[in-house]
Amino acid sequence: MELLFSLLFALLLVGTSSIREVERLKHPALELPLDHFPSSLSFSDVLALDNARVKFLNSRLRQNLTAAVPGGLIEGTSVSVPLNPGESLGVGNYYTKIGVGSPPTYYPVVVDTGSSLSWIQCQPCLAYCHPQAAPLFDPSSSNTYKILPCEATECSSLKDATLNSPMCSNSDKCVYTATYGDQSFSQGYLSKDSLTFGAETLPDFTFGCGQNNDGLFGKSAGLVGLAKSPLSMLSQLSTKYGKAFSYCLPTASPLGKSGSGGYLSIGTRSTSSASSFTPLLSDSHDPSLYFVKLTGIAVSGKVLGVAASSYSVPTIIDSGTTITRLSSPVYTALREALVKIISPKYKQVEAFSILDACFAGSAAEVSAVVPAVEMRFQGGAALKLAPHNVVLEVDKGTTCLSFAANSDLGIIGNQQQQTTEVVYDIAGSRIGFGAGGCR
Repeated sequence: MELLFSLLFALLLVGTSSIREVERLKHPALELPLDHFPSSLSFSDVLALDNARVKFLNSRLRQNLTAAVPGGLIEGTSVSVPLNPGESLGVGNYYTKIGVGSPPTYYPVVVDTGSSLSWIQCQPCLAYCHPQAAPLFDPSSSNTYKILPCEATECSSLKDATLNSPMCSNSDKCVYTATYGDQSFSQGYLSKDSLTFGAETLPDFTFGCGQNNDGLFGKSAGLVGLAKSPLSMLSQLSTKYGKAFSYCLPTASPLGKSGSGGYLSIGTRSTSSASSFTPLLSDSHDPSLYFVKLTGIAVSGKVLGVAASSYSVPTIIDSGTTITRLSSPVYTALREALVKIISPKYKQVEAFSILDACFAGSAAEVSAVVPAVEMRFQGGAALKLAPHNVVLEVDKGTTCLSFAANSDLGIIGNQQQQTTEVVYDIAGSRIGFGAGGCR
């Protein structure tokens, strides 16, 4: 009876959540590989999911926070890791592997700087679980697992982490709901267990044990959130490792070509390249996201001729958005400048989904004529874009500019971040960019 009550109650819940040289700190760092592999997803589907995420991020800043949850729930120094492109898991974002439980079992999880709550799918999966590459986490197999009660401080922090209020089951179990912009969602019990991250095992990690999950997660086991709320992985590790993290996203192609050497590092680590820094900003509409001030874009060393006010839209850095979004005046000027240079050599062809500047030619061919592009930020920081950050081959013989317009919010997406070390020095209120960051 309690199961039925909780399931019906969960159906009524609505809300939203989205699926952010380092200053030396007195902390070690944790590091894991981060990667991306060839995909069975069509790139049209990737772009459709990307556009849905952007619309959702727009709504967060407008505080238009309404998204129904399908289905229901429920009762009953540096440490680094590899970072991988996620197409092999049927997801367009980057993933790494974490261990959960005692003894640990390892799971591939999407890495997202635009959300805070981490979660994985769990047995007995009381409502629905999407197919994943590894068996579901079995809480009964871990001797350190526990479900948090409704009166736990972490339960009251769910509103900040997910933008959804927590629920309480009849048996005093804290129930979370995380919904994302493209109808993806996760519901389950807020829990604690040991987290193994690289060679380090950390006790009492707070995460969601998902009993009802579906959406853009492909065959991953769940998601780790690196935004700024107290329940994020970053915040939970910050006492030991400091409020800093960095990553390098390896290249990923819709046509199956993928780079290597990506990583995610929590804490301060030595950098292999000099980084230029811009102030880390905040926005009261969503203080968990990573805002920066874009001040200009240069093509072949010449700054685009647009008014300074054209850069006034709030701008975030987001690992979960693929294509960079710019205000309409800035995008139009960038598009015109690049088309003027590329089109004499490669004929323009029809638009591909949201990408409206496309050319007849492979990425390798078109890249040969792509000029130097530099995104400039407050404080003098610069993100220098290589040709693979500017264009991508969306279909065999068709290559498009990897930018789009968005009136409400600027977003520096993962296509433009690839192969750059991106440093999030939250303690120092700054974000840095270092060229050649992947190993």
